[in-house]
Amino acid sequence: MSRERFEELVGEALDEVPAELMSHLDNVVVLVEDEPPEDDPDLLGLYEGIDLTRRGWDYGGALPDRILLFRNPILAMCEDEDDVVDEVAVTVVHEIAHHFGIDDERLHDLGWG
Repeated sequence: MSRERFEELVGEALDEVPAELMSHLDNVVVLVEDEPPEDDPDLLGLYEGIDLTRRGWDYGGALPDRILLFRNPILAMCEDEDDVVDEVAVTVVHEIAHHFGIDDERLHDLGWG
């Protein structure tokens, strides 16, 4: 799958996130990278930043938080485009949840592993 098509699927997944939730995203950008960090080659997504629960009165002037989706590991685990659509949607929700301060254990409990 081309990078362009993958980025379209990420955009479509973001469009499916409820507007009420998206309105609370603050100072965050969603990016696609081909490969994850070398020390975690199977990583599908990553949230980098200061989640909303840790931002205090002195938060300001910071670079945007980043939600990264790693194209090649997602493509490697999927058999067809429908699988990619599903996995991108799950990964987008998972990483947005980290922006809201929800950790991996709670996400797994909620079924968003």
